[in-house]
Amino acid sequence: MTSPGVATGEALPVATGRTTLADFSDEVFGGIRRVDQRRWAQAYLSGLLLTPGNKSVRRLAQHVSTSPTAAQSLRQFVSASPWCWDSVMRKLTRWAEKTCTPASACTIHRVVVLKSGERSVGVHRYFDPVTRRTLNCQLAVGALLSFGSVQVPVDWRLHLPASWTDEAQPRRRARIPDAVRYQPLGEQMLDLVDALTSRTTQPSIPLVTDMSDTPEAASFVRGLNRRGRELVVALPPYLRVHPDDESAPRTRRLVAAAECVSSARAADTVLVTAADDRQHHTQVRSALVRLPGGRKAGPPDGPFRLLTEVTPDSRPGPVWITNVTDRPLDDIMSLATLRSDAAASIDTMKRDFGLGDFEGRSFPGWYHHVALVSAAYAYRHLAAPLQPARLADEAGGTAAAAAAAAAAAAAAAAARRPSGELRHWPSAYER
Repeated sequence: MTSPGVATGEALPVATGRTTLADFSDEVFGGIRRVDQRRWAQAYLSGLLLTPGNKSVRRLAQHVSTSPTAAQSLRQFVSASPWCWDSVMRKLTRWAEKTCTPASACTIHRVVVLKSGERSVGVHRYFDPVTRRTLNCQLAVGALLSFGSVQVPVDWRLHLPASWTDEAQPRRRARIPDAVRYQPLGEQMLDLVDALTSRTTQPSIPLVTDMSDTPEAASFVRGLNRRGRELVVALPPYLRVHPDDESAPRTRRLVAAAECVSSARAADTVLVTAADDRQHHTQVRSALVRLPGGRKAGPPDGPFRLLTEVTPDSRPGPVWITNVTDRPLDDIMSLATLRSDAAASIDTMKRDFGLGDFEGRSFPGWYHHVALVSAAYAYRHLAAPLQPARLADEAGGTAAAAAAAAAAAAAAAAARRPSGELRHWPSAYER
């Protein structure tokens, strides 16, 4: 049987040598100041790796400790303790880059998490263009680095509608930091790109994402291009562009991207290589274009190249845009395959690692949970991809030891407090 999250025959960029779960946890969570919190981090991480099905705090606790207070301690650790999730994600990024062959690209992918109530931070009514339904959900974006056939999550942003950022009561209830303000999704994705550029050792790798269902696509592409980032982005077919190719329609007016590329010269035969080294030939049309300058008056941005696959049944495929106009079409279309790889990775994180299972309602708690999920996913795929038996034994042992040590430390601290003193869990969120 195939292990959770690892496809049969998958090419895995695993480093030479063995990284134990305890060593990994010490490296990634070593910046957390309190010893008992570092131990609960390891216990939570082990629970995510061991617990089948739903990853609620109660079920995680059942798999890492026999203590009746383990669930409460894990819940306090993830929702109330003020440890810095951003520092953890930085350490995870550096660990992945140190462990693996160099990353080939970065993919940004949207995540929809269905919710039944209205109290979880960021929950709102959202029209999902994939299912064509209005959903009650949380919406987030994740940045994933591609190491061979594995995409590792290294940063996240939870999208907060104005109803969450502009009103005092929901901000206070969810403990949203004062510095967090409403951002359109495209602007939030650019913020994610800027953060990743500052933390990775490879800030110039190509960026791949799907903006085919959002009107913010043009401003996002312009933003990436002006940052000097190589990009491969799926566009809305209706997006207006300036043809900049001799074979394009001879007109001064703006043309829809799909119309422009479909009327381009004869299709080229392209060899597409997926991340797992599978290859296939396909037919691709392409055309050089420029993008209108946006709200600020100025010359069009570009040049860019539009690409679309010519399907055997003549159905229109996705329209891609890239500013890498001097590379073979084979390379660009191969990068475009990372979109579906990212979607599959997010689905695996939801199904096997509890990405959508956080039951808390706070802003810090959500970020703590996704940082822990990211660490569990990275360890499972990069440090222990083909050794499920060892992983289970190791995670079970370290979880029990970590939970026992943390519980003992907590009991000792409680015994030292004066009678009647209540334990205080800080509510401030430390970035």
